Amino acid sequence: MPKRSTPGLPTRQQILDFITQSETPAGKREIARAFGLKGNEKIALKALLKDMADEGLIDSAPGRAFHKMGGVPKVTVLRIIDTEDGQVIAIPEHWEAEGKPPPRLRVIERGRRSALGVGDRILARTEEQGSNFVAHPMKKLARGEEQILGVVAREGDRYWLRAIDKRERRDTLISDIGDAGEGDLVLAEKTGRANRITAKVTEILGDPFAPKAFSLIAIHKFGIPHVFGEELLEEAARMAALDLGAREDLRHLPIVAIDPVDARDFDDAVWASPREGGGFDAIVAIADVSFYVRPGSKLDKEARKRGNSVYFPDRVVPMLPEQLSADVCSLRAGHDRAALACHMVISADGTLQSWRFSRAVIRVAANIPYEHAQAAIDGTRPHDLTEAALKPLWACWAALSKGRDKRAPLDLDLPERRVVLDEDGRIQSVAPRERLDAHRLIEDYMIAANVAAAKALEAKKAPVMYRVHEPPSREKLVGLKDYLATFDIAFALGQVITPATFNRLIAQLGEAEYRTEVMEQILRSQTQAYYSPQNAGHFGLALGSYAHFTSPIRRYADLIVHRSLVEAYVLDPQATATALTPEEGQRMTIIGEAISAAERRAMEAERETVDRYVAAFLAMRVGEVIETRITGVTNFGFFATVQGLGGDGLVPISTLGAEYFSFDPAHLTLTGEESGDQYRVGQHISLRLVEANPISGALRFELPEGANHLPLRRDRKDRTRRPLMGKRGRPGNIRHQGRRR
Repeated sequence: MPKRSTPGLPTRQQILDFITQSETPAGKREIARAFGLKGNEKIALKALLKDMADEGLIDSAPGRAFHKMGGVPKVTVLRIIDTEDGQVIAIPEHWEAEGKPPPRLRVIERGRRSALGVGDRILARTEEQGSNFVAHPMKKLARGEEQILGVVAREGDRYWLRAIDKRERRDTLISDIGDAGEGDLVLAEKTGRANRITAKVTEILGDPFAPKAFSLIAIHKFGIPHVFGEELLEEAARMAALDLGAREDLRHLPIVAIDPVDARDFDDAVWASPREGGGFDAIVAIADVSFYVRPGSKLDKEARKRGNSVYFPDRVVPMLPEQLSADVCSLRAGHDRAALACHMVISADGTLQSWRFSRAVIRVAANIPYEHAQAAIDGTRPHDLTEAALKPLWACWAALSKGRDKRAPLDLDLPERRVVLDEDGRIQSVAPRERLDAHRLIEDYMIAANVAAAKALEAKKAPVMYRVHEPPSREKLVGLKDYLATFDIAFALGQVITPATFNRLIAQLGEAEYRTEVMEQILRSQTQAYYSPQNAGHFGLALGSYAHFTSPIRRYADLIVHRSLVEAYVLDPQATATALTPEEGQRMTIIGEAISAAERRAMEAERETVDRYVAAFLAMRVGEVIETRITGVTNFGFFATVQGLGGDGLVPISTLGAEYFSFDPAHLTLTGEESGDQYRVGQHISLRLVEANPISGALRFELPEGANHLPLRRDRKDRTRRPLMGKRGRPGNIRHQGRRR
C-alpha cells in the first residue's frame, strides 16, 4: 500500500493508485488511514474526493467506497446479460460513468453447469485482468427493478408496454399504469420473475408521435444530459459579459463562415489571399471557447461530462448553454467575436509551410450556406463577397487539393441522410445530402488547421489530445478479403495496407452496381477513431499527426487543444486562467477515454433517431413494393435497406419459402437446399414493406408475390423453380454449415 512519508494530502494519482491496488473496498476512512490523515486533513480529503468525482477521476460504489472512473467496484451487484455457449457475461447493475458504456465482465463459476440465467442478479467480487474484468459470484440476489422506455397499448381491459428498442420483440403487461393512458410514451420498471414479469409506469413523457418526440426517446434511452441547471446558466451569463481584452485585430479582413443551411452554431470562419512569389496566406479563425469556459469551472465540468453536442433532425443538445454556443461564441456575421486564429502559409503545391496562432478579434463578413457559396463560384447566384473572399478561398483550395491528392487519404463517397422537417416538426423529406466542392473546400481548410495545431503543440512538447485512427486489424482485413472474394475481387493480405490501397480497389470497380456495397464494407473494416494523448496517426486521412482544433463549441477535445495552445504559446498574457492546467495534462488519457465514449453514445443516438424518422416517413407506404438492397445476412433471415433512403428492415427466414436454407457465414449467404435460391449481402431486391414502426425505428419486409424479382442462383444444372416443402413439411427451416440449428 502506498504511504506518504511527509504530512499532508495525497496527490490525485496516489489516491487513484491506492483504490486501484486495494484488495478491499476503499472508502474515505480507508484512504485517510492509509495516508495517516487526521483532523482537518480528513475534511480536506473529503473535498478532494468530491473534486475527483466531479472531474471524472473516481466514482463511488455501494457502501461509500470509491473506484477509478471507468472501472468496477471491488464488490458490486451485477446483472447477467448473456449465457451463450456456456459463457456467462454480466454488467454492473448501476453504472454512473458519464458517456462510458458499462463494462462486460466474464463470470467465473465454481460448478460445472451454470445456475445463472439472463436477467439474474448477483453480488460478486471483481478483479481486473489486463484490459478486461472478471467476476466471482458471492451470492445470487432477487431480481431487481429495470427501467423500460415504451409506449402504452391497450387490448381489451389490459394495458401493454411496447418497448421502443427494436431488439425487444415482446410486449410487457402493465401491472400499474398510474396516470398514463393509451398511446403515451412512458418510463416503466420491470417487476416480477421469469414468465410473470410486468411493468410499473414511473414517468409519463408524452405523445411519442409529437414533434421532437423521436429525439426525446433517444435522449432518455442513452441517458444524454440535456438540461442545464440554474447555476450553470448564471455562470454562462457572467462569462458571456466578459470584455474581450487585448487581441490581434482581424476585423479588416473579409473572413466568411461557410456552413450548412440549417447550422445551429458557427465554430469556424476562413480567409485566404495569394502571396507575392506564389502560394497563399490563409487564416482559419475558430471560436475562442477557452476564453469563456475556464478549467475547473462548472461550465467546464458539464462540458466534459457531455463530451460533445448531439445533433438530431429536430433539435440540438448542446455541449454548452445556448447563451455561449448559439450566441457569444458563435461566429455570426456583423458581430465582434473572440477567436483563436490559425495563420498558415500554404505553398502552390499544397504544402503547409508555416503556421502561428493568435488570440484575435474578428467580425465575420457573412455566414454563407454551402449551396450559396457553390452557386456564387459557379456563377449561378451572385454574392457581394465572390471576388473579395470566395474566389481567393477557392484558389488556395486548389493548392490544398494537390496536397490532399499527394497524401491519398481514404476516399469513400457514401451519402449522408438528411431529414427535412416542416415548422410543425412533421417530415417533409428524407434524402441523401448533396456533396459539393464547397463542402470539400471547408474540410480541407479544417484539416490543414488541425494538422497545424498538432504540429505546433509537438514543437513545444506540449500535451496533445490527438484524434487517432489506427489501421484496420488483420481480422477485419481477412473478413474484407472473404467478402470481396464473393465478387471475384482479389485482395492480397501480404501487401502494405494504406488508404491508397482501398482507393485503388474502389477505382477498379468503375460503375459496378455493387460499388456502394463494397465501399460500405471497406468502411466497416476500418477501426473506430478515438481521442488519446498517445499518437498513433490518422490512417484514414493519411496523416502522422492530427488533432481536433476547429469545433470547440461542440467538442470537448477541441477545447483541450485550445487550452494547450494557449499554455504552450503564452497566448494569455493577462493570466486569466484559460490555459491548460498541469492536472489536465496528467489526466489526458482519462479525458480522452471519456469523450470518446460520449462521441460513440451521440453517434448511436443520432443514428437511431434518423431511423425513427425514416420509419415514420415510410409508414404511409406500408403494403407497397420498394426497391431495397440486402445489407446483412444471418441464420434467421436477412436485413435490407431502402434504396436512397436508409432504414434497415428484417426479412424473416420463415417467409422465404417452403424449404431448408443453409447459412454460409464466410460468404454471408442464405441458399435454398433444393431450389438453389440465394440471398447475399449487396444484392438488389424488390420487397414488400409490411411494417414500419416509428417508435422503434424498425422495418419489416417480405418477398412480394409475383414481383419481378428472382433471387440469385447457385451454379447448378437444374435451374427449374418449383414449390417445395422442407423435409418435415416445415417452411423456412435452416441448416448452418451442414448442421441443423
